[in-house]
Amino acid sequence: MTPFKDLLALAVNRKGSLKVVKQQLPGVADAATLKSRDDAWYLSVMTRRIFRAGLKHSLVDSKWSAFEDAFFGFDPEKLVLMPDTMLDERMQDTRLIRHWGKMKAIRHNAQFVLDLAEEYGSVGEWLAGWPADDTVGMWMLLKKRGKQLGGNSGAAFLRMTGRDTWYPTHDVVAALKAQNLIDKAPASQRDQRAAQQAFNAWQQESGWPQAHISKVLAFTVG
Repeated sequence: MTPFKDLLALAVNRKGSLKVVKQQLPGVADAATLKSRDDAWYLSVMTRRIFRAGLKHSLVDSKWSAFEDAFFGFDPEKLVLMPDTMLDERMQDTRLIRHWGKMKAIRHNAQFVLDLAEEYGSVGEWLAGWPADDTVGMWMLLKKRGKQLGGNSGAAFLRMTGRDTWYPTHDVVAALKAQNLIDKAPASQRDQRAAQQAFNAWQQESGWPQAHISKVLAFTVG
């Protein structure tokens, strides 16, 4: 496996300078920041990610204030009590993106958020306390217990919150293939764990967040 310092050198060579590389790295929130946000904020971000899937992100973002208004500021305590009749009303609201499956997921994920808060203290506590070397474990939990959080949506949600996570974009997958770590997109737990071990090794070597290592990997091929 290629050392991270060599991957970084290749990325710098392709992008022109270390400064340019660093300017394009995603933001990573520290534990205190993750813990400081309330559960409604996390449910809003989770829901925004779900609605972004398959749509232009700017379109979803332009409507988000209307979503906040229509769904009680994403207060999970209120949303778990939302009956189908109220969801039907939201399906008639022209300010919103009217997708029945995604709207139904809001109520399910509100309960999921409450369950995380019961188990860990808050969603932020869960995010901050999960082991850094088990990013894919977070993806699996989100997929298993959340609604519409499979595929890359779990990783995308974590990235949106600022929680450190690597992200299997096409370029990252291509780079992992070039390292002979996987031979296809890491959909199986076996391939995800193989990639996770590589990210853990690169992080131990470099001290860089996995989100930054992921971006550097992408720069080596794209």
